[in-house]
Amino acid sequence: MKRMIAMVLALCLALACLGAAAEGGLEWAEAPAAVDEPAEEAAAAGEETADADGTGEPAGRLAGVKIGIDPGHQEHGNNGKETIAPNSKKTKPKVSSGTRGVKTKIPEYMTVLEISFALRDALLAEGAEVYMTRETHDVDISNQERAKMMNDLGVDLVLRIHCDGTNKKSANGIGLFVNKSYAISKESKRAAQCILPRMVEATGAKKRGVYERDTYTGLNWSTVPCILVECGYLTNPDEDVQLNDPEYQKLLAQGMVEGIVDYMREN
Repeated sequence: MKRMIAMVLALCLALACLGAAAEGGLEWAEAPAAVDEPAEEAAAAGEETADADGTGEPAGRLAGVKIGIDPGHQEHGNNGKETIAPNSKKTKPKVSSGTRGVKTKIPEYMTVLEISFALRDALLAEGAEVYMTRETHDVDISNQERAKMMNDLGVDLVLRIHCDGTNKKSANGIGLFVNKSYAISKESKRAAQCILPRMVEATGAKKRGVYERDTYTGLNWSTVPCILVECGYLTNPDEDVQLNDPEYQKLLAQGMVEGIVDYMREN
């Protein structure tokens, strides 16, 4: 009997040890999961810091690109003379106050500043660095000074924002101007040929074309690619209303941005 009791006790003790060992085995099997948790957290952190489009490049299609915006004209013109180009004796007035909406009666210098603000915001949203020659109307900055300002900043491209005017009220559409005979002419034309189709696509406006001229002081004094953007005709009643509509101004801006993106991708 004693021997049987001893055997039963021994069996119970053995079973108890096996149970403890089994529990210890389960605990050890769970341990690697705990070790893996920091790696999972690191992966999650990596996802949070990755770029938005997953390309490995900085967010924003124009990140690192420097764009200059010159809202044309100003509240009060300056008829003082300045040379039209380096090494030229020909002079023109320093800056005019521009034309005026035939229907809205809003002066060009006000309209183009609003378009420029829309362009600035759209460019900033794409990660670009943006510099403006003016952000108010009451300034006195000549066309030559505007060009030199952007030259000193070393921007990649300058857009000089204007609206057109003529005695023919039916005239309408978007036209871009670059200079013809200077070092930046070829590059300016390449940029303009990218931007104009995108502006027309965004707005539905008439495509007038890209024109080469050596008559614009602001283009001639620029040492960086530079485009004069005539966004439409303030002397056309319908286009005047459009050009002063904030929603249409955003379309103009978006078209310019898409064109700049195309140009920068080519480069």
